[in-house]
Amino acid sequence: MEVTAEVIAQHFNGEIIGDPQVKVSQVAKIEYGKPHNICFLANPKYQHFLLSSNAGIVIVSRALLPKEKVKPTLIVVEDAYQAVASLLDMLNTLKKSKKRGKSILSYRALSSKISKGVYIGKFSYVGSKSVIGKNTQIYPQVYIGNHVSIGENVTIYPGVKIYDSCKVGDNCILHANVVIGSDGFGFAPTPDGSYKKIPQTGNVIVEDDVEIGSNTVIDRATMGSTIVKKGVKLDNLIQVAHNVEIGENTVIAAQSGIAGSTKIGKNCMFGGQTGVAGHITVADGCKCSAQTGIQGSVSEEQAKRGVMGTPAIDLMTYMRCYAKFKHLAD
Repeated sequence: MEVTAEVIAQHFNGEIIGDPQVKVSQVAKIEYGKPHNICFLANPKYQHFLLSSNAGIVIVSRALLPKEKVKPTLIVVEDAYQAVASLLDMLNTLKKSKKRGKSILSYRALSSKISKGVYIGKFSYVGSKSVIGKNTQIYPQVYIGNHVSIGENVTIYPGVKIYDSCKVGDNCILHANVVIGSDGFGFAPTPDGSYKKIPQTGNVIVEDDVEIGSNTVIDRATMGSTIVKKGVKLDNLIQVAHNVEIGENTVIAAQSGIAGSTKIGKNCMFGGQTGVAGHITVADGCKCSAQTGIQGSVSEEQAKRGVMGTPAIDLMTYMRCYAKFKHLAD
């Protein structure tokens, strides 16, 4: 589908420099832009590509506006990165129509409640007394247990497993092979050296606008609930243990793990392979570099400075220590 610079600029309330009627049909990286492409420039490292780009349209942050005249039509916005995210969302919505209907090869318990506009793909299962909200998309081979509650406009990709009594809010996305509500890792040692399993009687609550990446697992609580709050974004291959709470709008990258009963604040950012010990708290807004090992609670003051290393210390202290460490062999 072709769209003009004028239409795109209206979507962002952006300023056009060049031909407002130029048409584009695909999004591309600025270094590979062709006349039918729309590209974006948000990072000064890529600014030189704009001078030689053959793209039809480039969305550019105002701070990176070139002094020279360039070939593409420019749409100037305050933040090109946010603008392109909005653009991709708009194009994706236009391109993807929601599926409808329930495959005869799927199963739903008679006591379940399926709202209008729900799609259920082949070989998917919906257990007894479960509730599925309006316009939710359940792709093939999804398992939804008993007494599960799923909100409106949720997308559940193939292979997802949602165990009994768990809750998923509105506008969530669960990518392939996510598991919600598996047993927490609870075992009590016995005198003979073996371990007795502790029943995990709680559930998982996933609030609205949460996205969970492929093969991520969120364990049910021993008692009460494991809670993933509104707006949280979890990458692929993450382990969230029993009774963990993750605050609003926190973002966690791949291969991270959070041990049981830990409370993560809101608006935190965890790099890949971050490990968090159990029964601690991490304050709001904490930024953790990749491969950080958090073994004790992170205070508000520490969170402001950011943390790095194992055991985690504040970022600037770590960088100063590492500068010296590199020369220890000398």
